[in-house]
Amino acid sequence: MSSPLLYVGLDVGGTTMKAVVVDDHGKAARSATMPTEAFKGQEHGLNQMCATIRKAIAAAGKTEKDIAGIGVATPGTMDIPNGIVLDPPNLKPWQNVPVRDHVHKAFGIPTAFQNDANAAAFGEYWVGAGKVAKSMVMFTLGTGIGGGVIINNLVLEGQHSHGAEVGHMKIDLGKNRRCGCGRWGCLEAFASATSVVKRAQEAVANLTGPSILRDLLKATDEELPAKVVFQAADQGDEVAKKLVLDTAYYLAVGAMNMMHLIDPDMIVYAGGMTAAGDPFLNQIKHYIKELAFPVPAEKTIVRYAKLGNDAGMIGAAACARQLVMKMSGTP
Repeated sequence: MSSPLLYVGLDVGGTTMKAVVVDDHGKAARSATMPTEAFKGQEHGLNQMCATIRKAIAAAGKTEKDIAGIGVATPGTMDIPNGIVLDPPNLKPWQNVPVRDHVHKAFGIPTAFQNDANAAAFGEYWVGAGKVAKSMVMFTLGTGIGGGVIINNLVLEGQHSHGAEVGHMKIDLGKNRRCGCGRWGCLEAFASATSVVKRAQEAVANLTGPSILRDLLKATDEELPAKVVFQAADQGDEVAKKLVLDTAYYLAVGAMNMMHLIDPDMIVYAGGMTAAGDPFLNQIKHYIKELAFPVPAEKTIVRYAKLGNDAGMIGAAACARQLVMKMSGTP
């Protein structure tokens, strides 16, 4: 009996990069991590990618000959068909980096390339929260809002590698909140973890009476996590409770837009804000039922992601698996 095929998934972040060997069923071995050190230049970054891949293969007790395919996921603007990172904000000073070709040349193994948010969504679709779905939209709630769309086992990349930028759909037509992308009214500007903290700071700025939320914000380090807003809400702070409800509403608007656009089997939320637990998810579900057409509102599954920070590298491995299957003619 032949050995099951193995794939490496590499997820490149602004601070660290992680890689793991994954089998044909999505079971992952022990992962390997190395610093990205983007400031040292793109040649160093490419070498770090290869070193992280080798480290993951060794951690799994395998050799390069055991690997059928490699998948690499990176952030930033990119040309996905040509495997190039164009101008990644979190990987300065990289410019027009031929990631896929470099990795392929280094290993001589079929190499897939994907946007990191798309890869994370694909990982959840393959072996995580979306395993039972045929189509799925994922919103990743962090510093910004990323995500991905998977339909019938295909990642929605778009004609110009900018598909599924779910955090940058416009949910407000005025100039009330400016997004980090420079545009006004994006979902990210209202419902990312960063924006939740910003809205909280604005809300307590002119309060004169006692405020649990204000006290928690003051007691927290400069890198304010959104969890303090949810903590204040749990402790009964009325301002915080409204902030949480408003955030759930904004996320429901984003979900509704995607439901009306592609009618997916499932909506998945990932990222740090999911630590708020089922009460927050139930609030989002409540507003989705108010906003969306009755049939998708009733039938679309809405849940949290399952793979956590491993979703990107597992999804990158899934992209490698898909490439190898395509090359072999497997449907």
